[in-house]
Amino acid sequence: MPCSAPHNKARCPKYPGSETQRFPVPDDKVDWNTDWPQYRPVSYTAPSVLIKPVWADQDIRSFSPRFNALDGNVDRRSHEGDYRVEQGMPLNPRGRTGLTGRGLLGRWGPNHAADPIVTRWKRDSAGQQVSHPVSKLPVLQFVSIKRRDCGEWAIPGGMVDPGELVSLTLQREFSEEALNSLAASPQDRERIHERITQLFNSPGLEVYKGYVDDPRNNDNSWMETVAVNFHDDTGNSVSELPLQAGDDAGQVHWIDLDSVLSLYASHSQFLEVVAKERHAHW
Repeated sequence: MPCSAPHNKARCPKYPGSETQRFPVPDDKVDWNTDWPQYRPVSYTAPSVLIKPVWADQDIRSFSPRFNALDGNVDRRSHEGDYRVEQGMPLNPRGRTGLTGRGLLGRWGPNHAADPIVTRWKRDSAGQQVSHPVSKLPVLQFVSIKRRDCGEWAIPGGMVDPGELVSLTLQREFSEEALNSLAASPQDRERIHERITQLFNSPGLEVYKGYVDDPRNNDNSWMETVAVNFHDDTGNSVSELPLQAGDDAGQVHWIDLDSVLSLYASHSQFLEVVAKERHAHW
């Protein structure tokens, strides 16, 4: 994924879930090192963040976070390396977005997520791998959820809890969002846990670690993720579990990997890496 490309979704004109319009930032003014005295970003923090939920920081004026460090059990380090802090405010490592504050994000600085990409080979009724008619390469399928907040299809990821290992976040988020494990009976939950643990204990393929071009990003608060591919090669592990949408998902399906897919945030780029690493159709 090109690291130098200006973030585009992070400059979407209208901030998601609000009527707030960003200050327009042209491509040549994204970089903080470009002098732009006329820059007048709009300040916005969502009401859901201002009510001080447990997952959100306090107002920046009421505490002193330790940026670029492990701050208690909150990891304020960036996968991109050290980011700039000016007048006590962290600056988005990819540049200007036209908005300050936190928007919908809870943490000042990086907000860490984990995206589990669970794949299997597409098979016909006889159990044979299906190849794409044009590329002649085998077709991969991945578990995708339709997000309730924006209606876009996405990888079933979520936020890393303070002090939580990323490997546990990956497993927890997949179980909750794609299998609705929280609503399962004790017997089904045990079966789900067994299959999921088996798959997620296998050596996953780390697809990406770093900044995410996300429409919720702003100048002082941004999304970062670790995306890991867990592949059910034989189709007898998680493939046999019934998919059921959980807390943040409206729908959940196995979807064919293809370059025509339009997905949330940077998810299409993650899937392209998976397809090429596994020599599958894209």
